[in-house]
Amino acid sequence: MIMNTKRSTAKALLDIGAVGFSPQAPIRFKSGILSPVYVDNRQLIYHPPAWHTVIEGFRAVVETLDAEVIGGVAVGGVPHSSALAYAMKMPSVFIRKESKGHGKARRIEGGPVKRKKVILLEDLVTTGGSSLSGVRALRQAGAIVSDLIAIVSYGFDEADRAFVQAGVKLHTLTDFETLLEIALERGLFTDAEAGLIQDWFADPHGWGKTHKQ
Repeated sequence: MIMNTKRSTAKALLDIGAVGFSPQAPIRFKSGILSPVYVDNRQLIYHPPAWHTVIEGFRAVVETLDAEVIGGVAVGGVPHSSALAYAMKMPSVFIRKESKGHGKARRIEGGPVKRKKVILLEDLVTTGGSSLSGVRALRQAGAIVSDLIAIVSYGFDEADRAFVQAGVKLHTLTDFETLLEIALERGLFTDAEAGLIQDWFADPHGWGKTHKQ
């Protein structure tokens, strides 16, 4: 990952408020994890300059890989995969979370992927479950999938292990270390609050109990 891409992506996300820090009023993920950090990358499509930065970041990574098709994991990855495929003049598909209950009951939409090298795009990786479910669906359809690109990942150990076990390399445009660094530079939180956030990254599962939230 190029340092300029890490910082420019982080700045773009912070500029539009896609990443927020609320150490005094943490939110709870679907997994049950209590978090002082939240990410809403779905705002990107409403902010063309920031979105352009992200799409160009994706392009830079894809150009280093061997890809025939750009895939997006529904819902968050689809706008980015579609925009990138259009810009690069490449075929595009998207992967539903589950097969449709009517019609042809397809989970993969757009076209055939058998024996095609597919690069998957995601907006955010938390535990990696939905991303790797998309990988499995593509592989079951005969696709070759070895790489997934996300705007950012929480960097959870369980996600890292899951990607390794699945034989998929995870690429990210930026990381939370860079986001925290720039947010601190901008005075978005105090040094004390930064400490709370860093404690969370060190132990996301136990942080809520430790801080009695």
